[in-house]
Amino acid sequence: MYKRTPSREYSNMEDVEENSDLLGNGLDKGTSNPSWKLSLPHVLVATISSFLFGYHLGVVNEPLESISTDLGFRGNTLAEGLVVSICLGGALIGCLLSGWIADAVGRRRAFQLCAVPMIIGACMSAATNNLFGMLVGRLFVGTGLGLGPPVASLYVTEVSPAFVRGTYGAFIQIATCLGLMGALFIGIPAKEISGWWRVCFWVSTIPAAILIVAMIFCAESPHWLYKQGRTSEAEAEFERVLGVSEAKFAISQLSRADRGDDTETVKLSELLRGRHSKVVFIGSTLFALQQLSGINAVFYFSSTVFKSAGVPSDIANVCIGIANLAGSIVSMVLMDKLGRKVLLFWSFFGMAISMILQATGASSLVSNMGPLYFSVGGMLLFVLTFALGAGPVPGLLLPEIFPGRIRAKAMAICMSVHWVINFFVGLLFLRLLEKLGPQLLYSMFATFCIMAVIFVKRNVVETKGKSLQEIEIALLPQE
Repeated sequence: MYKRTPSREYSNMEDVEENSDLLGNGLDKGTSNPSWKLSLPHVLVATISSFLFGYHLGVVNEPLESISTDLGFRGNTLAEGLVVSICLGGALIGCLLSGWIADAVGRRRAFQLCAVPMIIGACMSAATNNLFGMLVGRLFVGTGLGLGPPVASLYVTEVSPAFVRGTYGAFIQIATCLGLMGALFIGIPAKEISGWWRVCFWVSTIPAAILIVAMIFCAESPHWLYKQGRTSEAEAEFERVLGVSEAKFAISQLSRADRGDDTETVKLSELLRGRHSKVVFIGSTLFALQQLSGINAVFYFSSTVFKSAGVPSDIANVCIGIANLAGSIVSMVLMDKLGRKVLLFWSFFGMAISMILQATGASSLVSNMGPLYFSVGGMLLFVLTFALGAGPVPGLLLPEIFPGRIRAKAMAICMSVHWVINFFVGLLFLRLLEKLGPQLLYSMFATFCIMAVIFVKRNVVETKGKSLQEIEIALLPQE
């Protein structure tokens, strides 16, 4: 995807293909595949943060009416919008800081730090009697939400054996889906039971507390330990997640990939304008295209489409959740078989087709029941194809192709782009829908999906089955 060079800028894209051949051929492995069972418990604990991410994004959707009534701002659409969206502001702050925190204190402590504001914020939201307390609580929660996903992507990538790293990476998406669905089901009684919305917030403190405690017993990222010069500890942690027979080989691969500059401080200017700027641009563009595809507009406003078709909002949310979860499970099975690039390419292609279906449903070309089938069917297909690749792949692929020296901070920059675009899509969608109409707006989303297909075809290199050390060595210039 790019060349890591000690003193000169990246060369043109023809060099990408030359180096990507090395990824296809691979490097000699020391032994056969290690047992996946050793790393699985560590990965499952890490995905608790993804579950919390999904839960807190969806926790106010069902109970929002009850919250606004009890706290005295019912009918104030601005206040209701802030309760939903202020998390995004906190998430941007947490995300921007995530790379520096993960590099400063390690991946395990970063997980614990992301859980702390989630607990504080959830308690404030659950106990408050006014709008201000709710907003401050949601802001705290958002800070934890922004910190969690990039650290989860880093950690799962760095502790997983190469041959199941894609499968484990898909766990992050599945956990997020389960969190969203959990929030939906826990929120259902809110309309019938007075004050139930407070229970919804209190419940979220349990998995956050489990994350803090369980992470004490998990392995630290051996890649982070090696960067700190703690080689013997790194080898010990490799033994925990890969096995004794693989540990020395993994350390030797880290040594081959190390060019002696890993101890230097990574400056922001180096990521934005220096020799790593091209790969950061590629990562940021992937996340931008992921959001510009319209996925969060679909998640936020799917109930409106289903309601126009006579489907109740709770059934609509269940249908969207099932499509999302089904696609995530299929991606888990295929990630290490077909590879990241194939899933990403066909995922964006399927999303483009789905948006074209929705645009067709909104046009005058179909009549009678046609618009209903095109709109609802296109929306479910869109969510399904998103979950197959465009959802889980960027968060896994980018930590794989970033050199260890810049991995945490580069992920922070790229995921910050995700949050900024997410915010503006949510803010402007209804306004654009009103001004442009659904046919033109869906056509714009389809165009962005087609742009993503072309971008993936030209810029993404396949990484399945390769260790992080093999990928970094293969992306180094050949002597």
